[in-house]
Amino acid sequence: MDLDLKGKVAAITGGSEGIGLATAHRMAGEGANVAICGRRDGPLRETAEAIGSRTGADVLAVVADMAKAGDPERFVAETVERFGGLHILVNNAGREAIGAFPDVSDPDWQADLDLKLFGAIRTIRAALPHLRAADGGRIINVAHVGAKQPRARSVPTSVSRAAGIALGKALSKELAEHRILVNTVCVGLIWSGQWERRRRALSPAPSPQEYERQVMADRAAILGPIPLGRMGRAEEVADLIAFLASGRASYITGTAINVDGGLSGVV
Repeated sequence: MDLDLKGKVAAITGGSEGIGLATAHRMAGEGANVAICGRRDGPLRETAEAIGSRTGADVLAVVADMAKAGDPERFVAETVERFGGLHILVNNAGREAIGAFPDVSDPDWQADLDLKLFGAIRTIRAALPHLRAADGGRIINVAHVGAKQPRARSVPTSVSRAAGIALGKALSKELAEHRILVNTVCVGLIWSGQWERRRRALSPAPSPQEYERQVMADRAAILGPIPLGRMGRAEEVADLIAFLASGRASYITGTAINVDGGLSGVV
């Protein structure tokens, strides 16, 4: 299926690993010009070079912290300066931050909201003039299924992610007149760089397969079993994001789609 992404410009936050990396690779493989950002210079530039060598695409790497005011705007500005415009924005930056409510301090709350909610707000605000000029832009926010079905001891992430879903829904209505489509992808347990780093930190490090079984066993008592019996892969999420960014999804906006192997109890 031709996704009609050739020549489009995609900006992806949190692009050095996991879902961001897989999304950048997928879009570059479809012929898009891709910009990625992250906080760690070395891994970010290694990712950009690897994607470029595998796909032949022009990949821009920008060191930026989405929790820091000014960095989201700079990321968008450098993307537009390099490629001359912007068609697709993927807000993927984030990390797991969960705990019991009494244990989460004001700074913990603020840090999570700054990264996951205000990071997306600032990036979207900076991107809007360019997405309007693209006459049919796309905004895809990455959240978690826990935003729809919060469990105990899931703050602040479940709250900040729920706010992100609401932001996407509101913007889908407000920006429809500009033909800008806004959707959210809600992931479950996805094998990513965070899990890989945790695995490697163990001594001795278990195999990826054994560690995945351990993670699923640990989480099953809290989240319940995954009906498909495995963790998801970043590439599977990237496929959905690429579809939502494409002309094939031209009548889809305001949705929050689960990619969780059937884990969530809500649609």
